Amino acid sequence: MSWLVGSLADAWAEIRVHKLRVLLSLIGIAVSVAALTAVVAVSELAMQSQTEEMDRYGGREATIAVTAMGENGPVDAAAFDERFTQVSERYGFSDVARIAEGLMLPVQAPDGLHDTSARLLDPAYSRIHREKLLTGREFRADDAEALAPPVIVSEALWKALGSVPMAQHPTLTLAGPAGGTYQIVGVRPRQGTWDEEKRVDVLFDSYASRVDRLPEDAQVRYDIWVGRKDVAAVGPALAMDLRAGLPEGQQVIVNRTDWGANPGYLEGQRMVELLIGGVAALILGLGALSLINVQLVAMRQRVREIGVRRAFGATAGRIFTTVLLESLVATTVAGVIGIAIVVTALRMPMLTEWLFPALVDVPPFPMRAAITGLVAAVIVGAVAGFVPALVALRVKVIDAIRF
Repeated sequence: MSWLVGSLADAWAEIRVHKLRVLLSLIGIAVSVAALTAVVAVSELAMQSQTEEMDRYGGREATIAVTAMGENGPVDAAAFDERFTQVSERYGFSDVARIAEGLMLPVQAPDGLHDTSARLLDPAYSRIHREKLLTGREFRADDAEALAPPVIVSEALWKALGSVPMAQHPTLTLAGPAGGTYQIVGVRPRQGTWDEEKRVDVLFDSYASRVDRLPEDAQVRYDIWVGRKDVAAVGPALAMDLRAGLPEGQQVIVNRTDWGANPGYLEGQRMVELLIGGVAALILGLGALSLINVQLVAMRQRVREIGVRRAFGATAGRIFTTVLLESLVATTVAGVIGIAIVVTALRMPMLTEWLFPALVDVPPFPMRAAITGLVAAVIVGAVAGFVPALVALRVKVIDAIRF
């Protein structure tokens, strides 16, 4: 153990003596490790952002969608809801959301009434689909009891209504069977610069309490977040239970809608990981070659030093270990500095929001990226120190005298 401590002390002393050479070589290593760490971290954040974007359409992994259809269109929503509630109680689902899309509701705007695209949603919808808000909040379970039922509007509709801040409790007026005053509690951001559609989300129970029945063209869907482990068993069993004793002329469609059911998406993720691995290996290789060149040039200038140490009794193993650890310690320090720079940069909320605007559940800094960067720094140091250490073993005392 003492020889290792002594070798580390010698390596650290050499680093202190050759500060300029070490600094110049380590700048390149720090940049290489920082680039490698950034590539891995940004790629993981990008895949997380892409996954969340897919979740907004199909639900989290794994989401089951249930839809009842009749021969001539949608079935009686209230009757099927009672049936679905009785069946689903046996499964104990924690996240279930009713969704009715395709509705057009008359919204009172400053320039008159306008038929506006609308959805009826349960509070669990935002959790299942990772919905994102520009400002405000999502629906809550106790919102159905509010005197002014809540609604969430699109950014385009919010601006058309005057962009009143949420702190001032803006309201929206609907006409028609469910007419009345609704409180705007949230604003959904544009899906892109092209998105100028005016939309409104209404709490399902609030709307249903104001009308005798849903519009005949309203198609109700039930989204159930069951998790990846249970979806294979729950899906077929739920479909069988819902179809048992179903009135003639009706059918129940039960299918998985999340991205995990799409093999093409999974293959795309694997391809991205392979591409990222190739880029990371290229960065690592370039950094290692650069440091090896610097170390070999430096070793030619240290022939006298190594020869003198050999003359004073330093063993070949001690010389080899010292040169190897000198490179290893230096690159590890440089790697830690490079990783710290990337971690600091990617933890800045403004940068993350600018790079990945679709992210809702912003994850912590990917540990895999930090570990990859640190391991890369150690590997580069070992490789870059191994070749010069072999050269140092061949140095003899007579070479130092001739030098």
